[in-house]
Amino acid sequence: MSHKIESSVQTQMVVAMTRRRVFVQTDRGCVLGMELDHTDNAHTVKRRLQVALNVSTEESSLTFGDIVLKNDLSDIRNDSLLLTRNLMHRSSSTPCLSPTGRDLQHKDKSGPIEILGQSSHLDRMNDIVNDIKKAIKMGIDPTPVHSGLGGAYYFRNIIGENVALVKPTDEEPFAPNNPKGFVGKALGQPGLKRSVRVGETGFREVAAYLLDYDHFANVPPTALVKITHSIFNVNDGVNGNNFLRKKLVSKIASLQQFIPHDFDASDHGTSSFPVASVHRIGILDIRILNTDRHAGNLLVKKLDGNGTFGQVELIPIDHGLCLPESLEDPYFEWIHWPQASIPFSEDELAYIGNFDPARDCDMLRRELPMIREGCLRVLVLCTIFLKEAVAFGLCLAEIGEMMTREFRRGEEEPSELEVVCLEARKMLAEREELSPRTELGDDEFLFDIDYDEAGYDLTLKTTMEDPLTKAHFHAVFGNGFARSPLCKLDESIEEGGEEGDEDSPQGFVTSPMQEKTPTISKLSVSLKNTMLGEKNLNHHKYSSGNVPKKYSTGKADNGYFASALSGHRSANEQLPASIGFVKLVDMTEDEWTMFLEKFQELLYPAFAKRKSITLGQRQRQRLGTSCQF
Repeated sequence: MSHKIESSVQTQMVVAMTRRRVFVQTDRGCVLGMELDHTDNAHTVKRRLQVALNVSTEESSLTFGDIVLKNDLSDIRNDSLLLTRNLMHRSSSTPCLSPTGRDLQHKDKSGPIEILGQSSHLDRMNDIVNDIKKAIKMGIDPTPVHSGLGGAYYFRNIIGENVALVKPTDEEPFAPNNPKGFVGKALGQPGLKRSVRVGETGFREVAAYLLDYDHFANVPPTALVKITHSIFNVNDGVNGNNFLRKKLVSKIASLQQFIPHDFDASDHGTSSFPVASVHRIGILDIRILNTDRHAGNLLVKKLDGNGTFGQVELIPIDHGLCLPESLEDPYFEWIHWPQASIPFSEDELAYIGNFDPARDCDMLRRELPMIREGCLRVLVLCTIFLKEAVAFGLCLAEIGEMMTREFRRGEEEPSELEVVCLEARKMLAEREELSPRTELGDDEFLFDIDYDEAGYDLTLKTTMEDPLTKAHFHAVFGNGFARSPLCKLDESIEEGGEEGDEDSPQGFVTSPMQEKTPTISKLSVSLKNTMLGEKNLNHHKYSSGNVPKKYSTGKADNGYFASALSGHRSANEQLPASIGFVKLVDMTEDEWTMFLEKFQELLYPAFAKRKSITLGQRQRQRLGTSCQF
């Protein structure tokens, strides 16, 4: 009898351990809470969604970051799933949930706020969440933020103080439920930045906080949550007309602690900012390739009554456009501040020296399993670049300048960092050509982009002999007039991905003289004389041999908002297309490891050239100053 009782208890413990709550989010923004057990698989989840959302399981797929869930759900923890639907014929004005679906949502037993994930890093968020729950119970409603492009809300405590800023993922710019007219795309499609998808800025906000080890850069605590409230926006279709008011709506959102402050950096002279604060924020921005570090998302808090030099604190916020899936043009507000030209301190050098990209990737996969492989590779590349640049003796401004693109004669040219990556890929392709050939099919993928517009996969194929880069690098380094097919493909996606050029069924323009885009000769000029041919220099521990396997990424209104854009625009209107010079995620693990090896071999001459440019600029400045007297 005792054996039976013991066996029953053990069975109950196993069942309890295997049960977990997940939140399924559709590409239109609806969120449904579910409890899974060890018997559930992707098919059973989709069957439940079929009842709730009136979606045929044959027309839908479950995705978890880069992974399409075919059957096994054993790796899914307390995280959100994204339901993507292909070739749907449901009216866009139909509410997300069917009546039965609303009943299922009503049975969702989760609280008004639930943190996704169980990381110890998020323990400090529990007090904030509890304060918000108490306030909601007492009828203290959040207030919407009227500035910025996306939907955001201040949630308060029981005495009415702002304690958190909440940004629903389906209210981002261009997302289905954006309350400010910036609509037109489904979750998972390219957003404001070509390589940052709509609905995926929330986990990037959390990633920036998690990567800010020891609170070095002062990023406020941030978590991904499922949150329910009537204040949230739900649009009728893509026209931005809100049809659901004063009814409880569940959202997946980023929740960030509100930090009281006096103003943002645009309202204050930068000369009073402490050097250490500027350096620490700059170090973070470089690691995560922040494409949106402007003065409006640097909060300033006075530490005394006057805010004199050294008596203010900087708080960096708004990291939703960091960690793009491929290299982008960053924006670093601090790049021309005098503090950025001051050498790093010993403490800062030691902090940078402790960075471990492999550890970072493992941590992010563990805490944010929906993060995409391309984001992790950008993190690895930028961390290696930072560590090597600092070891060479570059200052923050020099590093930032090497990562930033230039415009010459109206054309955007690759940054010095991107030039090194292009040359590394060229060397990798040449190595592949010289290596023994394996048997290849007639058609080999050059690269593919998993962007899905109206259910169609957009894939570029080539019949070139080399499957890696022959066509790509012929376009970049070849005859002086052809343009990179990757650039054109990225731009065609940015323009909607549905229709190509009239004369080109793939949407490619093969007549280069008609295009105002970087050409072969332009790219050759943009090498910026970095002596990339000097491949035999041996420098630093990562340049002397094979890249350690540890860098292999494994599995494939108050200053909180500021924007240079004004007015309401649909996603279908043209935004300036950002050019993608370098893609990282299309490489296999072995190719990625070899690429990093070549990349680091090329850094020494690039750093040397940047140092010579800096010395030349200083000499000209001194000469100009002496001529004034």
